[in-house]
Amino acid sequence: MHSPSQHSLVCWKMLAVFEKAIGKPPEELRLPSNVLEKAKTREEILETFQSSCPESTVYYLSNGNFMALSHADESIQSHPRSIVVIDDVFCIFIGILENTCDLRRHYGLPRQATEAMVVVEAYKVLRDRAPYPPDQVIKDLQGKFAFILFDARFGTLFAARDRDGSVELQWAMAGDGSLVYSHDLDIIREACGKSFAPFPPGCIFTSGSGLTSFVHPLHKVRASTHEDDDGHICGVTFQVDLFTRLPSIPRTGSAGNWADQAPVVKEGEGNWSDQATVVKEGE
Repeated sequence: MHSPSQHSLVCWKMLAVFEKAIGKPPEELRLPSNVLEKAKTREEILETFQSSCPESTVYYLSNGNFMALSHADESIQSHPRSIVVIDDVFCIFIGILENTCDLRRHYGLPRQATEAMVVVEAYKVLRDRAPYPPDQVIKDLQGKFAFILFDARFGTLFAARDRDGSVELQWAMAGDGSLVYSHDLDIIREACGKSFAPFPPGCIFTSGSGLTSFVHPLHKVRASTHEDDDGHICGVTFQVDLFTRLPSIPRTGSAGNWADQAPVVKEGEGNWSDQATVVKEGE
């Protein structure tokens, strides 16, 4: 029999959880220590998710990391959701790209390529060939979207939200310090208590560079806390600081691009793709 808390999660939809060695959450998400008492570990989050939404597609990655997607409650009024795996790159995409046809031509993709496939191809170009940072490519994505991408071969995390914040995306810190993503606020609260915040519009998060703005790449993204009437911190918001300009953003070639800054698996541990498994929908 499911507990009441498990029943409350019957509408889990999109969820991605990564250990802090891959996606270290910003320290600003770590609200006062008593707040994290209700936050779950990633193992507990996965257990609750599997009990509540058994028909979902779950991708099990190494060390208890996972990405999951359910089409429960998906309707024409909500943003469509999809998940793809191409060449050990996992991507959950929510929303619609308005210039998909142009992007297919640009990347040499077939007409059947979905938005998630386009995002994976854009990432692979950044990783392997592009002599410019990720903000230059993400700017080409026009539409209402949010996505979470994980490169299992290099252990690289890449997340983004459109410049208008049209698609809901929350991020949070789990009880064990893991980074949690979901577009459902109820999921985030159940998993992480109050240790969460909206993922800032027009921003990207990568394993190597952390949180940056692709709309204003030369400005720092800062966190501001909110206090309740008693002076206790009750929330945090991330915003671009337009009054502070970063010295520069290095434009490096493919031999030393941003993906190279990702955590490296030590000898004897095997690579990420060797440890990734998948359970199909309904299994």
